[in-house]
Amino acid sequence: MAKKVLVLCTGNSCRSIIAEALINRTFDGKIAAYSSGVSASGMVNPSAKKILQSKGIWRDHYHSKPIKDLEQIEFDLVITVCENASQTCPVFPGNTPVTHIGFDDPDGKEYEAFELCFEEIKSKLLPFINNYSFDK
Repeated sequence: MAKKVLVLCTGNSCRSIIAEALINRTFDGKIAAYSSGVSASGMVNPSAKKILQSKGIWRDHYHSKPIKDLEQIEFDLVITVCENASQTCPVFPGNTPVTHIGFDDPDGKEYEAFELCFEEIKSKLLPFINNYSFDK
C-alpha cells in the first residue's frame, strides 16, 4: 500500500503543487503525494503549471485546495515547505510526523525562479523522502 505524504504551504499555488507532482512522478505509486494550503489561493500559479508541463509531469487534477478538503486522508508524513505553513500547521490525527523543508517562494518572480524552485525541490525534498523511514 502506498504511503501518503501531504505537502503543505500557504497558498498551495506553487511550491506544494510542484512538490506533489515531483513526488508522484518519482515514486510512481509507492508514495502518493497530496498538496494543500493553510490559506489556499484557489488557483495554481501559471508559471508553476508551465514548469510542470515542460517536464511532462503536469496532471489536470492538480489544483489549489484547503487542508479541510483532505481531512479524510490519514497521512504517513506531512511536509511544510514555507515558514507560514510550518508555524500554522494544524494538528493531524494520531502521531503523524510533521517536518519542515523550506523553499523560497517563486510567486511574483520571473519564470527562472520557478525553474530554480523546481530544481531545489528535486534535489532536497526527493532525497529526504527517499531516505525517510516510514516505519518508525
